[in-house]
Amino acid sequence: IASMTVGKDVSSLFPDVINCMQTSDVELKKLVYLYLMNYAKSQPDMAIMAVNTFVRDCDDSNPLIRALAVRTMGCIRVDKITEYLCDPLRKCLRDDDPYVRKTAAVCVAKMHDINSSLVEDQGFLDLLKDLPSDSNPMVVANAVAALGEICDASPTARASFELNAALVNKLLTALGECTEWGQVFVLDSLALYTPKDEREAKSICERVTPRLAHSNSAVVLSAVRVIMKLMELLEDTEKLQRKMAPPLVTLLSSEPEIQYVALRNISLIVQKRPEILKEEIKVFFVKYNDPIYVKMEKLDVMIRLCSQSNIQAVLAELKEYAAEVDVDFVRKSVRAIGRCAIKVESESERAVQTLLELIQTKVNYVVQEAVVVIKDIFRKYPNKYESIISTLCENLDSLDEPDAKAAMIWILGEYADRIDNASDLLESFVEHFSDDTTQVQLQLLTAVVKLFLKQPTSTQDLVQNVLSMATQESDNPDLRDRGYIYWRLLSTDPGAAKEVVLAEKPCISEETDLLEPALLDELICHIASLSSVYHKPPASFTDSRIPVRRITLPQRAEPTASGSTAEPAAQPEVAAPMPGIPAATVIPTNQGPNNDNLIGDLLSLDTSVQMGGGASDFLSELGGIGPGLGGGAQAPAGAPALSGDLFSLQPGVFQAGTSYSMPKEVWLAPNKGKGMQVEGTFARRQGQLYMDMSISNRAMSAMSGFAVQFNKNSFGLAPATAIPVGAPLGANQNIPISLPLSTVGPVMRMDPLNNLQVAMKNNIDVFYFNCLVPSYALWSEDGQMERKVFLATWKDIPNSNEVQFTLGNVALSSEPAEQRLKSNNVFTIARRNIDGQDLLYVSLKFTNNIWVLGELKFAPTGGTVALALKTRTMDVVQSVQESLDVILHY
Repeated sequence: IASMTVGKDVSSLFPDVINCMQTSDVELKKLVYLYLMNYAKSQPDMAIMAVNTFVRDCDDSNPLIRALAVRTMGCIRVDKITEYLCDPLRKCLRDDDPYVRKTAAVCVAKMHDINSSLVEDQGFLDLLKDLPSDSNPMVVANAVAALGEICDASPTARASFELNAALVNKLLTALGECTEWGQVFVLDSLALYTPKDEREAKSICERVTPRLAHSNSAVVLSAVRVIMKLMELLEDTEKLQRKMAPPLVTLLSSEPEIQYVALRNISLIVQKRPEILKEEIKVFFVKYNDPIYVKMEKLDVMIRLCSQSNIQAVLAELKEYAAEVDVDFVRKSVRAIGRCAIKVESESERAVQTLLELIQTKVNYVVQEAVVVIKDIFRKYPNKYESIISTLCENLDSLDEPDAKAAMIWILGEYADRIDNASDLLESFVEHFSDDTTQVQLQLLTAVVKLFLKQPTSTQDLVQNVLSMATQESDNPDLRDRGYIYWRLLSTDPGAAKEVVLAEKPCISEETDLLEPALLDELICHIASLSSVYHKPPASFTDSRIPVRRITLPQRAEPTASGSTAEPAAQPEVAAPMPGIPAATVIPTNQGPNNDNLIGDLLSLDTSVQMGGGASDFLSELGGIGPGLGGGAQAPAGAPALSGDLFSLQPGVFQAGTSYSMPKEVWLAPNKGKGMQVEGTFARRQGQLYMDMSISNRAMSAMSGFAVQFNKNSFGLAPATAIPVGAPLGANQNIPISLPLSTVGPVMRMDPLNNLQVAMKNNIDVFYFNCLVPSYALWSEDGQMERKVFLATWKDIPNSNEVQFTLGNVALSSEPAEQRLKSNNVFTIARRNIDGQDLLYVSLKFTNNIWVLGELKFAPTGGTVALALKTRTMDVVQSVQESLDVILHY
């Protein structure tokens, strides 16, 4: 064993070590089992010889030996041995000794990781679900930990195990008697439970609150996670907030690494509920011996807690930090002073004065950072602090960083009419125009144009010089395009140029680095995990092959007319389908050679080409964009980025008896289309799929010669006719277009599956953009399955292909929902009423013959719908769920 632990190969001794298993010496047996765990995978045939001893040890009178045997069998990742583990494990789960039961609980989770189907088929999940009700707290903690791990990995297990009030009460009872890590597991499980009303939430909070005083920081943060979630259901949270502040402050007395994790979690907490720590800002003041990573996080929290009552102390502290030796820390401190000025308007003058004092120090990097933040202060408070511009101009020679130079140039251009020698100052920057970074060049170009519009008589040569360098000498397309735009504006309509370039600037936000509210809510539910340290949802950094459990904060129920409180909607929990499941054969993967360049082929687009299903000749020459799902080409540089999730709940178009259609969104912005803007959506009318677009001409000249073409895609979509634009489209005109689509075009798997790459041509150029085809637009009218066929198909599709979801806040009952689904080609096969719950069994079919079967279970009290989907093509499950969610909410 000593040789094995230092890396020597002692596998040749395997038969001799197995002979030592018969010993009655517990210590020797532990060593033998340790050897087996290490080498069984490399010697699977010989490891079978140890099975009989394992089985015999599982019936030993000594509970330590029974637990040791079942633990070792669970750690040996050999399928042949796993099959023999079933009977001993079943006995150990019912063992009289709690030590054996708690070991067996963990073994179930390990066995599920090796062979999940075996665990589910042998009924181990049902046995494991009984253990949280065990009388021993160690068993409860391990059972909860095992169930949590299994549910995270298996949507099927997750759907079959739900916490209820009785089980939560048992967990809370065991909480105080568990070990510290057992308490973490129990608290993590409690964080997944949504109480049915405020009274239950308050009761749970009262029983969890004592955990805030625990010495283990993991227990404290897990308790904070539970309380932060349940506070969403409470009306009066002041008492709880007072109790949460001391333990959070205590965490900052730990080791630096724990401080960092605590500060990252505190950053989320103060964004959600700043009042919790509003009186504790001094504990976030930086200590001289703090590591730099702790200092940076403390600075962030200080700014978030900064208010009118404490800003004087904060500014004094930040000024001290600006004299430190760590350059990065000093820079962030100076930026923090600027954020204080923007956040607390009444004390902005004090902050500006502090910045001026720092500029007087003449420390190069301090001066440059101060110039950057003063630019933001000018944006926040226009016409208020311009008197300090002269002080800034005195330091022009010390500016050598792009951010600082760009900020100073912006100030000179914005206030050129108030600076006597603005033209001379800008001219000094122009002398080094070709050597500067693009950021500085862009800002200098704009500043000179502003100067020309304010002082046209004396700056003609300067603006001519800059425009010439930007358009003729620069290789940067952004700089060149901006130069041409300014040149065209100034030469055609100086009045319009003044309105555009000198337009009033929007006021900048007080907090520019806050997380999105939806992301913040999700991260609050993952406090005390890696998500709260990364400030990213779990799906962004975990294995994409494992379904991700998405958790959001519950919504507090609104009081009803009778004064009672309505039951809150169940928290949505979405299991993403596993991309690793084999793809459907109806969407073949292209096996051709890799394509050199999508843009090069699309440039040959000819307006005379007919747009019928079989006429996409130019696309048939592409030869494939790459094999497999996810191998699609990236959108060309000119294509606009897709704006988030197409299925997000935006106001749409829906009328009773008609299919749903999303509102139009911008597919091609004018700045990407050289004046052409394309807005669009997809709709299905009378059995025909349409691409509804609105083409607008934002340029000064007419556009003509319109044509459109699609790249190969997952569903074979292609224009069925030529684009119906006859006469040229004049300046500032737009035309609505309804383009019918066929589904018999070339097929190639895209990522995501519903991605559509479009090329649109006019007399100016060819433009490229991506759009997502919503799932419901691809559901055909012949999707109603016969009842017998439905039943046989449901049974034939394996259970591993069933995914369950919860749709919250659904106002429809089953009957109007059935009509609405039917109008969107989701057909009801049968309906039942069981225990007051309406059940709808539905089917739908994609245009490429992918069938999806579903069950919708409507809660008797309304508000939630339990959705189960089964299909052989798992790639479409997520988009089907999102489309059904959208349809049922309109």
